[in-house]
Amino acid sequence: MQRTRRLHVAGPLLCLVLATGAFSEELPLFDLPVACELGRSCFIQNYVDADPSASTRDYTCGTLSYDGHNGTDIRLPTMAEQRAGVDVLAAAPGRVLRRRDGMADTSVREGGRDAVKGSECGNAVVIAHDAGWETQYCHMARGSLRVAVGERVEARQPIGRIGLSGLTEYPHLHFIVRHRGEIVDPFAHQAAPNACGAGRMLWLPALRPALAYQPRQVLNAGFAGTPVTMASLEAGDVVRQPPDTETPALVAYIRGIGLKIGDVQAMILRDPSGQVIARHEAERLPRNQAQTLIFVGLRKPPTGWARGTYKASYTVLHEGNLVLERSFNIDLR
Repeated sequence: MQRTRRLHVAGPLLCLVLATGAFSEELPLFDLPVACELGRSCFIQNYVDADPSASTRDYTCGTLSYDGHNGTDIRLPTMAEQRAGVDVLAAAPGRVLRRRDGMADTSVREGGRDAVKGSECGNAVVIAHDAGWETQYCHMARGSLRVAVGERVEARQPIGRIGLSGLTEYPHLHFIVRHRGEIVDPFAHQAAPNACGAGRMLWLPALRPALAYQPRQVLNAGFAGTPVTMASLEAGDVVRQPPDTETPALVAYIRGIGLKIGDVQAMILRDPSGQVIARHEAERLPRNQAQTLIFVGLRKPPTGWARGTYKASYTVLHEGNLVLERSFNIDLR
């Protein structure tokens, strides 16, 4: 997107008044810019890169960012949710400053970086707010934009839908905040250099429990009747073909995000009697991972699948400490 110019928008803006003097600074408070439930139907994959050097760190001094990343990435679990349609919402009242539509919803792994050079944000909207604040919404679905340049919008008004346009490999919203042209991290406004977890949050207070920092998360978990790949999981094919009593195999899978160097993942699958019928412990991770896939399973026994509930459990250990776990089950009856 082109560099945005300043635009004063008349009208109220939700704000927080900092009592630091006779005339205090007003800061905006933003609503969630996506119509989804954090931690269940959408997840924060990356934050603003808080390190000005070639190194990378998020606002907690954690690993959930990459060099030069200037926004917050809120991703969907699979393309199935994207195809169903998830609204992008205006994070605060304002006026539409710019928009772009017409770019294809294609992973950069297929089209290549050259195809989106100069338009990495994809289909997008920029909204101007009071006092030199702007928000930008990237990677929206082609043909989904619902607002025009100059249009007044209210907080939580749908402005488009999450897509796969521009420089992206998975369906997500890249949400950018600027103040007078400078990038602002809405999780840590005005944090001191090299501070960890400092600064001011610019999210509405009611949102903050859901926005609590999660260093590692489970993005997808479930059962399949055939081997699982990252591509089939991302496409949503696995969910459309659940196992049954006739399936040739039973596979439990987990896709995690934000795992760290040194993490050890393990999965165990138990039959309806509670007996362990399959287990897998992955090798210690040699580096931080944006996403990982682990699964465990077995072929259908000659006598067929025992009827009942099969249970899977997933754990992640770091230096011997449990840092993430998930249990899930399936009924074969």
